[in-house]
Amino acid sequence: MMLGRELQEEEAQTAEPVDYSQKPVVASFAGVGKRGRVAPFDLKMHAGEVVGVAGLLGSGRTETAELMFGIAQPDEGRIEVDGKPVSFSSPRDAIARGFGFCPEDRKQDGIVDDLSVRENVILALQARRGWAKPLSRKEQEDIADRYIAALDIRTSDREKPIKFLSGGNQQKVILARWLATDPRLLILDEPTRGIDVGAHAEIIRLIGELRERGMSLLVISSELEEIVAYATRVRVLADRRHTGELEAGAITPDTIMRAIAAGEDDGSVAGSADASKAETMAEGAA
Repeated sequence: MMLGRELQEEEAQTAEPVDYSQKPVVASFAGVGKRGRVAPFDLKMHAGEVVGVAGLLGSGRTETAELMFGIAQPDEGRIEVDGKPVSFSSPRDAIARGFGFCPEDRKQDGIVDDLSVRENVILALQARRGWAKPLSRKEQEDIADRYIAALDIRTSDREKPIKFLSGGNQQKVILARWLATDPRLLILDEPTRGIDVGAHAEIIRLIGELRERGMSLLVISSELEEIVAYATRVRVLADRRHTGELEAGAITPDTIMRAIAAGEDDGSVAGSADASKAETMAEGAA
């Protein structure tokens, strides 16, 4: 009744689980960590999978994303893209390797509120090309119009300042910004926080579509039911440590929460764990 239309609910994945370990590795992080932010962790991101990240506030979820995207530099560990070692001294390096990042606080770290929808959409693509090679006005307009239509961004026109859009539409503009770069790995930090129910469902649907296209996604969310709907694997964090991992078939809100509780009680550092280990941890917590 709020939306004036029927809302299509996104359901948890029920298809036969896919063995993503056989898919190409887009990026791998081995022993990557930073003192005071997040303990060393191991993580491989495969093409076409959605890795959900779950944990309580302060567990190190955003800090993990910032290390992966070059916002913070690790004290130790090795990062590889396409099997070759790389070093991210800034987000510019990550963007050049095909990474994208939608931050948790879209107003503080995402949108440039006095710029238009068009200008916000083309920011990342222009940054990757370099400011010495500006996109033509026609290219900018075509890109903005394409994503306004594709993501159903509700705006009177592409030149409207983004600060006048609703929270959900601002979030979709940020998504459009990164999709315009055709990223190989997209990191989403709380992509549905503070948006209306209609935009929420649309973003969940979009995550599924991007997975089907073969994009690798790391999605941080406090909404466990949401993670269950799209994640092919769930990484569990507690006390700034990666404490476990749940595979497809073992992902439910209950198993995620119990794995989080187990991690809070467990002092060890786990780079990764298979589903059976995470289930054992969850049973112990229960």
